[in-house]
Amino acid sequence: MRSALGQVVTACLLAVVFCAATPGVSAAPAASDPDPAGAPLLLHAGRLLDGTGGAARQDVAVLVRNGRIEQVAAWKGFHAPEGARTVDLTSATLVPGFIDCHVHLTMEVTRGWEIEPVKGTAADAALFGAVSALKTLRAGFITVRNLGDRDGESVALRNALDRGLFPGPRIMTARHMLSITGGHGDWNNGFRPDLTLAGLRPEEMGICDSPDACVAAVRTQVKYGADVIKISATGGVLSPGDEIGARQFSDEELAAIVGEAHRLGRKVAAHAHGTAGIKAAVKAGVDSVEHGSILDDEAIRLMKEHGTFLVPTLMAGEAVEAAAKSGGLPDFAVQKALIVRPKMVDSFHRAVAAGVKIAFGTDSAVSPHGKNAHEFELMVQGGMTPGAALAAGTRVAAELLGKDGDIGTIAPGKIADLVAVPGDPLQDVSVLTRPMAVFQAGREVDLGFSPTAPKAAAPTAGR
Repeated sequence: MRSALGQVVTACLLAVVFCAATPGVSAAPAASDPDPAGAPLLLHAGRLLDGTGGAARQDVAVLVRNGRIEQVAAWKGFHAPEGARTVDLTSATLVPGFIDCHVHLTMEVTRGWEIEPVKGTAADAALFGAVSALKTLRAGFITVRNLGDRDGESVALRNALDRGLFPGPRIMTARHMLSITGGHGDWNNGFRPDLTLAGLRPEEMGICDSPDACVAAVRTQVKYGADVIKISATGGVLSPGDEIGARQFSDEELAAIVGEAHRLGRKVAAHAHGTAGIKAAVKAGVDSVEHGSILDDEAIRLMKEHGTFLVPTLMAGEAVEAAAKSGGLPDFAVQKALIVRPKMVDSFHRAVAAGVKIAFGTDSAVSPHGKNAHEFELMVQGGMTPGAALAAGTRVAAELLGKDGDIGTIAPGKIADLVAVPGDPLQDVSVLTRPMAVFQAGREVDLGFSPTAPKAAAPTAGR
């Protein structure tokens, strides 16, 4: 295998230079990094929604010290500690930092994306990911789950962000998506038989066709840095040669994947559009169903019984439908995109009405990075209340990620991931798309600089 690691390291170093040379861009902290100056931060919020589902509080003080929330109290009568830096947010509503449970930071669907796998390198993808990370953070998304890349480049991106080398959200990454041969996650689909992407062996790409091979595939992804395991339980829209409703992986293979992942302390996210694949994945014990486009009553019942989260990615459905109608998709994807969108919207509405646990996810890459908060608007259009949509992108998302002890709500002891928005999101959810201030572990994010979108991007994960 060629030295992809060296290319990714080079890419990350170049990204550091990019950020260091750009006015107004400062290094992002790791999740537990203290304020470098050591001074407490005092936020004076006109309104606060703490993410627990309780009523909004008016005129609130939030004291942050060493990257964590120390105190939440009424502003009147509150005594600021000596040396505290006060930020006036009296015209804003303060909410928990947003969490996107389904992104692909190192990829994006642009014209010609389907041929990028034979042109781009891991270095290209990592550099693109650094820019996507900055856009995502500035949109208020302080934690993300990266559900699939092409050559493991998201691991290097995660590690660089954890070290604070440049700004971006903290990342949990799945690395490669696990797939059957010729399935949704097989990057070699559509190539001549004698061509393989980057010379990667099937097990390195997550391709597995038996229970034993699936166990090995899980171990391989964990070995090389995966925080979560992603599988393709059905076909996809943006992958050639498969049907969106067709089930992939046998019961035995699914059981092997989920069992091994859970033994290794990793949760499992299942890409699944078709009903049979959704049910099989839920029965096997996956932690979340991604997309969940074609749900029936039994699938909904099973998800509730098993406590399985739905990550609906409504923005992805909207984006592929628009691209199909405008001529922006290759022929193999057009009909699939037109079929899946209305079914996705209907299934989401039914899941909300039935009380399925729903966590926020966009599949950003299929839609442009940095526009993630539009998903809140689509969730409300699909039947959620604004408060439930906000919870899906904060408290419930943190629960899915297993990080609810640290993030997802505004409370003493939690990491100070905070977003200030204009107006009242419970009355107008669109205000969540217009952050006035973003704080990552107590450090204010510079919202002033916006890198221009590249003309050519790394390929999509094949939603």
